[in-house]
Parts: sequence; C-alpha cells; structure tokens
Amino acid sequence: MQFLKIKDTIAFMSQRKLASMISILLVVAALFSLATNKLNLGLDFTGGTLLEIGFSQPADLVKVREVLEAGGYDDAVVQLFGSSEDVLIRLGQRENVKAEMLGNQILSILEQGTGQAIDMRRIEFVGANVGDELTEQGGLAMLTALICILMYVAFRFEWRFALGSVSALAHDVILTLGLFSALQLEFDLTVLAAILAVIGYSLNDTIVVSDRIRENFRKVRKGTSEEIINISLTQTLSRTMITSLTTFIVLLALFFKGGALIHGFATALLFGIIVGTYSSIYVASTVALALGISKEDLIPEVIEKEGADQEELRM
Repeated sequence: MQFLKIKDTIAFMSQRKLASMISILLVVAALFSLATNKLNLGLDFTGGTLLEIGFSQPADLVKVREVLEAGGYDDAVVQLFGSSEDVLIRLGQRENVKAEMLGNQILSILEQGTGQAIDMRRIEFVGANVGDELTEQGGLAMLTALICILMYVAFRFEWRFALGSVSALAHDVILTLGLFSALQLEFDLTVLAAILAVIGYSLNDTIVVSDRIRENFRKVRKGTSEEIINISLTQTLSRTMITSLTTFIVLLALFFKGGALIHGFATALLFGIIVGTYSSIYVASTVALALGISKEDLIPEVIEKEGADQEELRM
C-alpha cells in the first residue's frame, strides 16, 4: 500500500476545535428544542385515529378545519396527502368510539359542510396502550444499539475508539431528533426505523475510518497521532464521499417521488447521512484524539517486542 506523505494530507484535525464548538452548539440547540417543543409524535406512539379521504375537487384546508371544529373535532390535524384532493386527518384518542363509526361521522360532517362528494381511502386506529408500548420499545431499541456498538468497537479496536464512535452516534441521533422537534415534523415508526438506519450507516463509516487509523498507526513509523489521523481521514475521504453521495441521490428520489408515507423516513435519512459523514470525520476521531490515542495503545505487543530486541542488541 502506498501511503500519503504528511504534507499531502488534508489537515482535518487542525479544525477540530471549531468543529467541536459547532457540534456542541447544535447538540445543545437540539436538546433545548426537544425539551421545549418536544417531538410531534404520530399516532403510532400517541394512539388515535388516522383518516385518509379524497375530495372531488381541490380541498380547502382552512374550510375543512372550520367544519371539523364546528362539528366538535377541534383537535383534528388536517394536511394534504400527496395531491390537492387527498387529505389526511389525525384525531386524538377517543373512548368508546369505534373507528368505523368515527369515520362515517367525519365523512358526513365534511360532506355537509363543504358540499363536495368525499370518499374514504383509508382509516387506521391505534390504541393508547399500543402507543405507549411502541414508545418504550423504540427507546430501548436505540439504547440497546448504542450499548452493543460500544462493546463491539471496544473489543474490535480500542476503548478510545469505542467512546468516539458512540459519541458520534449519539451526536447524529440527537441532531436528527432535534430537526424533527424544531420543524415539528411528524415522528412515527418509519422515522424511528430511519434513525436506526442512520446509526448503522454512521457506524459503518466510523468503523472504516477507525480501521484505517489503526492500520496507519502500525505502518507509518513517523508522525504524531494527529498527523496519522489526518493521513487516515484523507485516504478514506474518497470512499466516504462516493458512498454518501450515491446514497444521498437515492434518498432525494425517495424524498421527492416516494410519496407522503415515506417522506419522514427520507427526511431523517437525508439529514442523517450529512451529520453521519461529518461526525465520522470530526466527532469520532476528535474524541479519540482528545482521549490520547497513540501507537502504544493499538500495538503494545509490537512496542514491547521492539524494546526487548533493542535490549538484546545492547547485551
């Protein structure tokens, strides 16, 4: 393998202080938004009824909201779903009301209030107990993933890399959740699946970088830890950019052409790809460097052998 000279590398780590400040500010802003705005949880987590209805003409959302409010459904969330004739209505949990009966009542109120012919496309009902269970299981899934990753990277590489990797993954998850909180985008099971996918994508990128850093610590005899990390990041940069770009193009197609059902999924992954690529370079490597990663930490047995050989030569 032909290694880059130190002078030919990109000095990524020279900007680590600025990158760290930006990351800290973004994480604090995301946590503040989560604490104040909270997540706009979908029916998968809160429980309630979801109705997809079709109008014969372009729907007037303001009029639809007024009609529903006058009919006693002031908690209804109304939005377009794909086209101007398709409308999605979300209603909170209601006791002792069947979903089919509720759907018929909504159709009757809207037909009388708007004077249009309306047909029911889809109706879904999620109980409150199911929503609470999904919330708990979703949180446990993310926590379990982070703990398993910490154990794997610590065993596979070194504990400093493990803390760097988990820091990068936590950084990505918090920022993605913060985006959905700040923009009040609906957070449902598809978005949760996207966040778990972001964890996997970011981890894969971080593992590639960590493996190259370890390899260069063993093969590059001269250079500080910062210089060797810069060499490793420069060598993996083309692979990182190509992978991220191709994935980003596919997700753009899903975002614009995939329909409203996977809009949140594509949004989470698009943002996750960006912050995941950034965190693999600046968060994981910066944390490992700040913790004092060095050649001796990765190949202590080789250092000891070299020291023993030098002692034998003196004798």
